[in-house]
Amino acid sequence: MKSSKLKCILIDDSAIQRRAISKLIKENKSLVLLHEFGNGEIAKDFLALNVVDLIFLDIEMPLISGFDLLESLDEKPQIIVISGSAEHAMKAFDYDVADYLKKPLDKKRFDNAVKKAAINHKIVNTEEIEQEFIYINHQLKKTKLILNEILWVEANGDYIKIISKERNMLILSTMKAFADNLPSDKFLRIHKSFIVNLDKIDKFNGSSVEIDGKVIPLSRHKKELLKKALIIIE
Repeated sequence: MKSSKLKCILIDDSAIQRRAISKLIKENKSLVLLHEFGNGEIAKDFLALNVVDLIFLDIEMPLISGFDLLESLDEKPQIIVISGSAEHAMKAFDYDVADYLKKPLDKKRFDNAVKKAAINHKIVNTEEIEQEFIYINHQLKKTKLILNEILWVEANGDYIKIISKERNMLILSTMKAFADNLPSDKFLRIHKSFIVNLDKIDKFNGSSVEIDGKVIPLSRHKKELLKKALIIIE
């Protein structure tokens, strides 16, 4: 299964700042810190060989500034710019960064910036998500099922019903067996009789979710799991 965490690196020439920021990164459940760097030149070598989803980038650094590093990248991951000077904020957004944070960092502001980056990352990778598929036995044939087309799955006796925009399919399977073949960061079993595509949820409350106008029951003990699985902007 793919991890839903953003793989990130931290680039800042101040060891004190790196300690403070890396602590915030490690406390955020949406992030995994791959490496931290004291200058952009070494970071460039790492980026050339590794897949990174998010960079926490200081601007004022020796050898190569944060802006110079941004200019040098052919493919840019999500960027959260960090600086002690507010004057860099407007220029930072010219580079289409996810957010700008001013030192010293506030934890709530930091977490909100991470949420923005996670949402942007999800949008940028929508095309890749849409290509994920599994094969199912349907009407005596192996049928390709594009996962992003699934709205929800519901139990139907000894069968399960797969609901999508284009068509519904009834296949012989248990809910557990089918759930085991789905990526856990995209789908969640929110009730003994329902599995939902997290990307398709329009609304939810303490007792139900709504997808494409359909109200689906939410088990009480699944509410916290759902909140953790979704990116909620308070």
